[in-house]
Amino acid sequence: MKIGIFTRNEHSWCSRKLREEIIKAGHEPFPLKFNRVRINIGIKPSISYDGLDLVNELSIALVRPLGRCSVDECFFRVDLLHKLERMGLPVVNRPLAIERCMNKFTCLALLEESGLPVPKTVVTENPLEALKAFQEMGCDAVVKPLFGSRGFGISRLRDEDVAKRVFSDLHFMRHILYVQEFIPHGGRDIRLFVVGDELVAAMQRVSSYWKTNISLGAKPTPLAPSEDLVDLALRACRVLGCEIAGVDVIESPSGYMVTEVNSQPGWMGLQAVTKVNIAAKVVRYLVSKAKR
Repeated sequence: MKIGIFTRNEHSWCSRKLREEIIKAGHEPFPLKFNRVRINIGIKPSISYDGLDLVNELSIALVRPLGRCSVDECFFRVDLLHKLERMGLPVVNRPLAIERCMNKFTCLALLEESGLPVPKTVVTENPLEALKAFQEMGCDAVVKPLFGSRGFGISRLRDEDVAKRVFSDLHFMRHILYVQEFIPHGGRDIRLFVVGDELVAAMQRVSSYWKTNISLGAKPTPLAPSEDLVDLALRACRVLGCEIAGVDVIESPSGYMVTEVNSQPGWMGLQAVTKVNIAAKVVRYLVSKAKR
């Protein structure tokens, strides 16, 4: 079978590992770039890639990061995935799950509505309301972009005058204000990697800084997750509809909290501290879900 991989860089570490495991399993990897896909309406084939009919040629498609994109590109790429799914091509993760996870507000709201523990968060267009939230959070809060990953654009605010300026500037540039309580965590958080109904690997990310992203210098350390953590990760994925996901958890004074769910996770740092072949697990799952 031919397995499509939507990726901005087919030579990246994760994409390379996926290709290797797909070939080992006796199948053909097919790297795809969103900006080379053509959709026809009223013309056949409906969706093509350099002239290839994707729906008929592929057995399944995996979505690696959508990549940096404009609002137009972002909506178009997700709509393209919806179109592929409607035409019968399995897409992992499903576009609805990607939509839910890429928007921090939607992701956290759905988790909270399902009874999962999440940090206190205020989302608003009004800078005065954002300032009130900052004060209610003890003048120690984190402001995040609604869309974004790897810790980019996230700032910790501890001064009221600075907070006023930040909220005012973001409002002027028509950004939504996403303000979240800062939870003391000792420079540590947890990444739980889920494939299907299985938590396949976990790690603790340790940093000398308050941001714990591997891309910003945090170090991965092995973690044997408790049953509570496993249950939390699987529940979060079920709520959002994710089949493959990286679930980020922080340990607060009141217990574990889910801070984010990444529907297009990388795993290079995690692979360094686990004996589980994560790419092989992902490929095995894709084969099990592929159309025959």
